[in-house]
Amino acid sequence: MKKYVAELVGTMVLVLMGCGSAVFAGGVADTVGAGVGTIGVAMAFGLSVVAMAYTIGNISGCHINPAITLGVWLSGGMKPKRALMYMLFQIVGAIIGSLILSLLVSTGTHDGPTATGSNTFDPGNIAQAFIAETVFTFIFVLVVLATTDQKKGAGNFAGLIIGLTLILIHIVCIPITGTSVNPARSIGPALMEGGQAMEQLWLFIVAPFLGGAISAGVWKFLKTDD
Repeated sequence: MKKYVAELVGTMVLVLMGCGSAVFAGGVADTVGAGVGTIGVAMAFGLSVVAMAYTIGNISGCHINPAITLGVWLSGGMKPKRALMYMLFQIVGAIIGSLILSLLVSTGTHDGPTATGSNTFDPGNIAQAFIAETVFTFIFVLVVLATTDQKKGAGNFAGLIIGLTLILIHIVCIPITGTSVNPARSIGPALMEGGQAMEQLWLFIVAPFLGGAISAGVWKFLKTDD
């Protein structure tokens, strides 16, 4: 149970800090993270992962992302039942984080660009959004699988590498979709936001899961000794 609670808390922090940077740091309604810019929002997500990696990494592995859990599962790192429970608690954590953001927005001054930090894209750019979310999730999960591998991984540096990779991905992908690469991170804010965020939520579930599945297959091939 401790592992599941750790995943819940970790995902809540990721959504609260990452999406919170987009919600409160901006002052221009049509620009994501206007106050701190794309770099600032990207760093908020990446640093959240770093913080949680060194907080709950030794407890649950700090997946805090159903796409990562899927990749670990498909690459043989955990059993199906545990993987499904991880995903469930990650989603609950994301909902709690989004609820806190919604409460903050509704109980005080809010001059940010979004109420929940939800993921959306121009309906005419659906192919671009799907490709971006699939490819960047593939890259992210591949880095996670490689750096946390018991034999070939980066040891204590894994959390830092993963966080920096997430920053890099956000810098490129924020202008396209706001960057999800994490179904839970999209589900929580979308439930609070409704509207277009809910209508487009399917893409932020399907594409990251596809990217995570591909990364599992690639990593299983790469780590096999010749």
